[in-house]
Amino acid sequence: MRWLTLYARSRQVPASLAALVISAVTVWALARDGGGGGEPADPRLPVLVLAAGAMAASVGLSGQDLALDRTAAIRWVPRRAAHVLLAGAVVAAVLLAVRTAGAPMATTAFVVRDSAGLMGLVALGAALAGGPYAWTLPFAWLSFSFFAPPATSTPTEVATWMLLPPGTPTATWTAVILTAVGTAAYAVAGPRR
Repeated sequence: MRWLTLYARSRQVPASLAALVISAVTVWALARDGGGGGEPADPRLPVLVLAAGAMAASVGLSGQDLALDRTAAIRWVPRRAAHVLLAGAVVAAVLLAVRTAGAPMATTAFVVRDSAGLMGLVALGAALAGGPYAWTLPFAWLSFSFFAPPATSTPTEVATWMLLPPGTPTATWTAVILTAVGTAAYAVAGPRR
């Protein structure tokens, strides 16, 4: 179990988890003060938590020394894929835990879809730009989707997939493709130097 502790420390997991919990609690407080029971009308708050969590997890997608990571005598492909998928699960679990505390922020399907898609974007960002810049893809896509016109066609649904209700086929497929492509690219290629 010592190797897992060392791996978590080298990937800055405690700091990422702290950032995720702080952002989730902050948004929970904002959603709780916003009043109104039942289903949430505005998906932007939960998406902000999920994006903040994915961006915080992106810090750990590259180690302290890329050359050392590449020459290690272990198989990195399954470990990288597991890292991305586990980080996505933790991001989703934190928001779902905060949701059970009383603030109706998002449905489980919405949280799972968006956390998976955002972690795929982060992994793709690590493969394309390197670990320190892995956060740029989800940040740019989230920023664009906040200011994009309403989703009336397939291209605008793809652009705003994070904000669409669960059960929207275009949003679901966009998240699935981003998760698969990003995780595969990061698992096989690793973070860019």
